[in-house]
Amino acid sequence: YSSAISACEKSAEWQKALMLLTAMGRAILEPDIISYNAFLGACKKGAVWQTAIFLLTAMGRFIHVPTIISYNTAISACEKCAGWQC
Repeated sequence: YSSAISACEKSAEWQKALMLLTAMGRAILEPDIISYNAFLGACKKGAVWQTAIFLLTAMGRFIHVPTIISYNTAISACEKCAGWQC
């Protein structure tokens, strides 16, 4: 799943990445920090900063604590939207 989510990141397919992340939970597979960060990257490339911020805050409620990569990617998603104006 992480590889597929990373592929979605490269092509800015954040909706497909979200479907894969959700499918992991349904398949009783725990997304890892790599999966979450790849999804954040897809949000960045897809210019959906709100979704990136939502995931970043939700990560703390799950097992994985956001990393510096997580924070930087979410910040870049906001930056890409020119000061949160997208």
